[in-house]
Amino acid sequence: MVRAIAPVSDGFTEPFWLGLPYWLVGAILILALFGAFQVYYWVGRKLGEKLYDSRIGVRLGRERIAKIEQVVEKWGALAVYGCFWVPMLRHTLPWVAGALRVSYPWYVVASALGCLTWAPLWWFGGTAIVWGWLQLAAASPLTAAAVAVVAAGAVAAFVVRRRRRRRRASEDEALVS
Repeated sequence: MVRAIAPVSDGFTEPFWLGLPYWLVGAILILALFGAFQVYYWVGRKLGEKLYDSRIGVRLGRERIAKIEQVVEKWGALAVYGCFWVPMLRHTLPWVAGALRVSYPWYVVASALGCLTWAPLWWFGGTAIVWGWLQLAAASPLTAAAVAVVAAGAVAAFVVRRRRRRRRASEDEALVS
């Protein structure tokens, strides 16, 4: 009698996350992102100019918001799609679009297309990176720790360089004024 050997799960290759099929979790996240973008739009539309005096508006600064307004006025709903790919715009452009009263049907189309193209790349790509690192950690904890240290160092270097560049730009601007 031949006995079948059941495959042993290593916990990393299961197509499930939190008991849900992986594709369903991705779809839920896409819908959640789409919902958040609709909320951003309607908050911007409802509050309008009051947003600029809010804590977030003051923190961003009127000149940054004015630049975002120029992008929205020039590109309209296409700017909404593009904002998914630009970190600063991703969180500010939707409420500015609402405050500027961008056509809502076009906003919905642009935000849906953005969610359908941007979110899966981050969901599947980000998950692949995390799972790859976990598999590396299972095989070689020291190598995984070294990779984590190098990645953290790269992020820190990026942030420091960006802050220095901003500081230099503001100093140069102060000298010109």
